[in-house]
Amino acid sequence: MADIESARTTFGKFDVNGDGFVTADEFKAAMAAMGDPFVTGPVADAVIAAKDTNGDGLLSFDEFWASLNK
Repeated sequence: MADIESARTTFGKFDVNGDGFVTADEFKAAMAAMGDPFVTGPVADAVIAAKDTNGDGLLSFDEFWASLNK
């Protein structure tokens, strides 16, 4: 099981605008900032879609947390 405080910190690095959701664009930008410039738009879309359980196109903290605890 993941540590929830570490998960919140990590989620915050991706949630650039602080609205509580990570978009594919935010994911792509955060990955580039962390040194992975090879995450393309379609890859970011696929990663978010794989974890987006309610289908709104956004990754909430609850969805992120659930994906860490699978």
